[in-house]
Amino acid sequence: MKTRDRILECALDLFNRQGEPNVSTLEIATEMGISPGNLYYHFHGKEPIIMALFERFHADLTPLLDPPGDVELDAEDYWLFLHLIVERLAQYRFLFQDLSNLAGRLPKLARGIRQWLNLLKRALATLLARLKAFGQLQSQTQALGQLVEQITLTLLFSLDYQRILGVDGEVRLVVYQVMMLVAPHLEPESRHAAERIAQRYLEA
Repeated sequence: MKTRDRILECALDLFNRQGEPNVSTLEIATEMGISPGNLYYHFHGKEPIIMALFERFHADLTPLLDPPGDVELDAEDYWLFLHLIVERLAQYRFLFQDLSNLAGRLPKLARGIRQWLNLLKRALATLLARLKAFGQLQSQTQALGQLVEQITLTLLFSLDYQRILGVDGEVRLVVYQVMMLVAPHLEPESRHAAERIAQRYLEA
């Protein structure tokens, strides 16, 4: 692995475990066993490291947020989609542990996060629209718009909420929470199927 990639992996681990504000470039270099000058050769400070990690996060998630439009998905495919998104959020969870302050310090990151959020909400709205088109969803458009907002908030902050409660953030619990947000909007047969799948997540 190249030194640049090793720096990003080390920084990501430290940011996730200790919180980004509590980690300096000196600590990253020390953790890696390289000189601060070597790190500075690759990244001129902490901001470029954060932005590089965000770019990796964005690149990892982009394929998930642009699923093929001509593929018919069954119920479990939708929940797998959510599971994969939550896994990526957990992998880069430092971005969302103090999002407002981080975005306030780094305007370029704030713009990137807003663009990413728009992609996420558009993907969620598209998937809900497909469920409605297939006769599995019964809510009106306005209610579905609010549901997209509720799902987005849960995806962004549920892992951190678990951390505040003093427990390890678990992907399965976030997926369960989102499924239970969607379930009341489903037709009875689809709702029962979703609730069974959600229960399996809870018991995993």
